[in-house]
Amino acid sequence: MQEAQTEQEMPDVKETVESVATEDQDTTKDEAIPIEELEAQVAELKDKYLRQVAEFDNYRKRTLKEKTELILNGGEKVLTALLPVLDDFERAQESFKKSSDVEALREGVTLIFEKLVKTLESQGLKPIDAVGQDFNTDFHEAIAMIPAPNDDDKGKVIDCIQTGYMLNEKVIRHAKVAIGQ
Repeated sequence: MQEAQTEQEMPDVKETVESVATEDQDTTKDEAIPIEELEAQVAELKDKYLRQVAEFDNYRKRTLKEKTELILNGGEKVLTALLPVLDDFERAQESFKKSSDVEALREGVTLIFEKLVKTLESQGLKPIDAVGQDFNTDFHEAIAMIPAPNDDDKGKVIDCIQTGYMLNEKVIRHAKVAIGQ
């Protein structure tokens, strides 16, 4: 189908070759290239062109397929890393039903939380350090302005209401903060 479209788009090869050959013969009779040789060159160039078009089309289809697979399976690595944490939460839930030792349960949940934080950090997630920093709209979202305890705290983050996070040096959630004024 592509060959038919390409042939329709290209002017008649014989007419072009003959007109070039005629012009060549008119200007210099000694340097005339035989029509058969020109037709062979045109056929070769046409073949190369069709192969390049087909190769590019295959490349386009392959990259589209790869992009689709990445979108569908992009979170697989993170989710696989989180499965052990999910297993720990299931075990903790069972422990809540059986145990009445609140301190042991609290310690278990703290260990699971720390494991979750380490797992997320290993995937490139980092919390944004906000308290005490100069207010920066690239990392912080101001939701309140409060009186600064001293003059040094004016324009700085006094309190962090919600932690912000960065994924591989890109902010994925701004820290919601209160700023001193």
